[in-house]
Amino acid sequence: MDPEPLQSLTVNQCINQIAQKLAAANLHYGHGAIDAQSEALWLVSKQIDLSPTEALDHLEDSITAEQEKKAILVADERIATRKPLAYILGEAWLMGVPFFCSEQSIVPRSLIAELIVDGSLEPWLPAGGKALDLCTGNGSLASLLALSCPDIHVSACDISMPALSIAARNVDRHGLNSQVDLLDGDLWNALPEPNEDNVFDLIICNPPYVNAHSMNMLPAEYHAEPVLALAGGDDGMDLIRRIIAHAPDYLSERGAILIEIGNEYENFKKAFPQIPAIWMEVSAGEEQVLLIQAEELR
Repeated sequence: MDPEPLQSLTVNQCINQIAQKLAAANLHYGHGAIDAQSEALWLVSKQIDLSPTEALDHLEDSITAEQEKKAILVADERIATRKPLAYILGEAWLMGVPFFCSEQSIVPRSLIAELIVDGSLEPWLPAGGKALDLCTGNGSLASLLALSCPDIHVSACDISMPALSIAARNVDRHGLNSQVDLLDGDLWNALPEPNEDNVFDLIICNPPYVNAHSMNMLPAEYHAEPVLALAGGDDGMDLIRRIIAHAPDYLSERGAILIEIGNEYENFKKAFPQIPAIWMEVSAGEEQVLLIQAEELR
């Protein structure tokens, strides 16, 4: 009698198998997944051509031997290279929206995305208004802003042409070419000289802000990203000083600038003790993202 064929795994069993493999490898997370289990879900969902959220509704479905094999190969590459999974898959998810991703730009993961999607920024986004995404990277925040507020225009700039090439793909992917303009240049140098027709109701920015000591302590996954997108100088405030210095020139009278600073709260307070920032509540706490109204900068 022929032996019975081996029973195929379910999606859930494959996820758990991959999660155990990743957990045993002492990896670091934070590039779209918080731990081995969530990264395994993301990895396996890609092999079955579903979003991570959709995959949760198919956990008891069978997965083919070929799909399981591909998932294991990806997990092996993740472990061997220590690269963020987003680079290996060529895709990242932010607030449920997919974005093309490559080593040409930082993996999208900004806390600003939460504020865009939950409507917290709408008071500074009037119908027909203008927004600017400084240091746009692969364009994920600019795209989310345009998707969430289809009646505004978004400009987005970055110093890195390779990053902007990925941003252009993402803008096109989500059908936003008529709503989002991409500009290349070093911060404000990417924009025309400020005038009454060239001011913004809201400026958002997730700049390089990691201080020099922290840069030296980052695990391998972060060193796979462009240094240009992470390093913020000795106290993490090098670019933020330049951003705040010229923000008043580009803000409308009742405008505001929103900046993510990560774990640099103390360094920000030391650098800008005179600025009455509004600290926004996000999933990581109330000391990671700040908003400054134009009137406080003039």
